[in-house]
Amino acid sequence: MELQKMNGHSKDDGFDSLDLPTEHEEFLPHKAGAKKEVHFTDFEGKTSFGMSIFNLSNAIMGSGILGLAFAMSNTGIILFLILLVFIAILSAYSIHLLLQSAGVVGIRAYEQLGYRAFGHPGKILAASVITIHNIGAMSSYLFIVKSELPLVIQALYGKSENTGEWFLNGNYLIIIVSAAIILPLATMKQLGYLGYTSGFSLSCMVFFLVSVIYKKFNVMCPLPGQLQNNTNHTKQDCEAKLFTINSQTAYTIPILAFAFVCHPEVLPIYTELRDATKKRMQSVANISILAMFVMYLLTALFGYLTFYNAVESELLHTYIRVDPLDVLILCVRLAVLIAVTLTVPVVLFPIRRALLQILFPDKPFQWARHIGIAFCLIFLVNLLVIFVPSIRDIFGLIGATSAPSLIFILPGVFYIRIVPEDQEPLKSRPKIQAACFAGLGFIFMIMSLSFIIIDWVTGESRSGGGH
Repeated sequence: MELQKMNGHSKDDGFDSLDLPTEHEEFLPHKAGAKKEVHFTDFEGKTSFGMSIFNLSNAIMGSGILGLAFAMSNTGIILFLILLVFIAILSAYSIHLLLQSAGVVGIRAYEQLGYRAFGHPGKILAASVITIHNIGAMSSYLFIVKSELPLVIQALYGKSENTGEWFLNGNYLIIIVSAAIILPLATMKQLGYLGYTSGFSLSCMVFFLVSVIYKKFNVMCPLPGQLQNNTNHTKQDCEAKLFTINSQTAYTIPILAFAFVCHPEVLPIYTELRDATKKRMQSVANISILAMFVMYLLTALFGYLTFYNAVESELLHTYIRVDPLDVLILCVRLAVLIAVTLTVPVVLFPIRRALLQILFPDKPFQWARHIGIAFCLIFLVNLLVIFVPSIRDIFGLIGATSAPSLIFILPGVFYIRIVPEDQEPLKSRPKIQAACFAGLGFIFMIMSLSFIIIDWVTGESRSGGGH
C-alpha cells in the first residue's frame, strides 16, 4: 500500500489535472461523453472485491458497537433506526464525494487531495487529522485488550480475583499482543493482504451478534437486581420504548455519527482494488456500510430488548453482571478481543501512509522505513495506553474534532475546491450539497465538544463508546 510513486505524484504533487488519466466511470453522470474512459495505469491493484469489502467493513467496525444498545435505550427503537439510517446514508455520500474528487485529479491518497485543494497546508492538515484520529482509535482498541484480556485469562484459570501473576497484568499483555500479532500484520506490504484477518475479525463480531440474539431468549426480565416491591416499576423496566427523550439522548447522536468512520482507509483500499473504478469502489463502500448497518441495528435491538432500561454503557458488562461465570459470554469476550486486535493493523496503514506523504513524499518503497514506522507507531500507542490513564478523555477531545473533519468537512471542502467550475459551477446543486455537508460537520463538531466540556464541568460520564 505504501507506494510513494502512486498515481503519478511521486515527482510533483502539483501536476496539472489535464495531464492525468480519468476514471473509467464518469465523474458526473449527467455530463457523460465529456470525458474518455481511461483507467489509472500507474498502479495495478490486486485485492479482490470481496477482500476489499472485508477490509473496509473491518475499518468501519469499532468498539462502539458495544455501546449501541445503551444508545438505543436513550433514543427508543424508532428514533434510533431513523438516526442510524440517516448516518449510514451520509457516510455513503461522504465516500462518494471522496471518490468523485479522486476521479477528477487521478489521486487516491487523502493527503494528496488536501494538497490539490489547499496546497502544502492542506496536505499537512489531512495527514495530521488522519494520524491523530487513527492513533486514538488504536489506543481505544488496545485499552480494551488491556482491561478485558486479564479478566478473560483470569476466568479461564478459574480465579475469582487477580492474584498478581505477570500474565494477569494488562500492561504486559498488550506488549505481548502487539509484538506477536499486531506488528507482524502491520509489516505487510499491502493492505489487501489483511483481507483474511479482517474476514476472521468480522466473523468474531458475527459470533458476538449471534450470541446477543441467543441471549435475548435466555435472559429473563426483570433482572435479579431489578426486582422491586413496586410492580409498576418492574413492569416499566421490561417495556421497550419506541421514542425516548432524556438527558442523554443528544449524546447518542455523535456516537452514531461516528459509527461509520472509515474514511482514512477508503482511498488506500481503492488503490489496491483489482480492476479499480469509481463505481466498483463505491459498491465496496455501499456493501460494507449496509453490512455494518445490519450488524449495528441487530446488536442494538436485541441487546436493548434483553435488558431494556437496565442495559449498561458496555453491553458485555451487563451480561457479566447477570452471570459472571457464563461460558458463552466468556467466549464472546474473547472473540471481541480478537476482533479489536486484528483491526489495529488495518487502522495503522493510513497513519503510515500519511507520515510517508509528509516526511518522504518522493522516496520509493523501502522495507526498513515501512517496518520502522510501524514499530514506532505501535511503540508510541503502547506507551500511551500504559502510562496515560486519562487517554480516553484526551482522544475524546481529539476525536470530537478529527472524526467530523474526516467524515463531513474535508470530503465536502475537497469536492468544492477540486472539481473544476467549468464542470460544476460554485452555485450548482452538487457543490451546494457538499457545502451543506461540510457545514453539518461543523455542527457535529460543536455538539461533540459541547458534550465533552459539559462532562468535564459536571463530572459526569457519558458512555456509549466511540469508534
